[in-house]
Amino acid sequence: MSKTTSEAEAAGGGVDPLRLDLQLCFALYGASNRITRLYRPLLEPLGLTYPQYLVMLGLWERSPRTVGELGEALGLDSGTLTPLLKRMEASGLVTRARDPADERRVRISLTETGEALRAEARGVPAAIACRLGGDLSEIIALRTAVQALNRRLDEAEATDRD
Repeated sequence: MSKTTSEAEAAGGGVDPLRLDLQLCFALYGASNRITRLYRPLLEPLGLTYPQYLVMLGLWERSPRTVGELGEALGLDSGTLTPLLKRMEASGLVTRARDPADERRVRISLTETGEALRAEARGVPAAIACRLGGDLSEIIALRTAVQALNRRLDEAEATDRD
């Protein structure tokens, strides 16, 4: 059986494997919180929260989408996504309508306002890259590593379900 990174680090120097700074979960949690805070001042002028920005990114890729499709793309369940979409509808960014082919499904579409916001948001990724510092290749490598981690986590979850 292979040792975890924390166990391997602890074995080498008598370090407590439960030290907070050795935990992958804590490092990712902190990074996620900081990234969200980094986006906030860029999204406020657009009238978007970070979760709303993610929804808009998903809809700018493809609209309309069902709530289920959008939730799958974003990793959000309908209980989280539905109130978010209702607020976005009230703000005039999206419309929600029952799918005529299947009344159980709700289709989300961008409004003209939501589509127009895309041009204003176009500079957000470059501004984030600038704030992170480093060169573009480092940011791409980091994103690639996080995407690989997410694939491994998906595989682990699938194995746990079996």
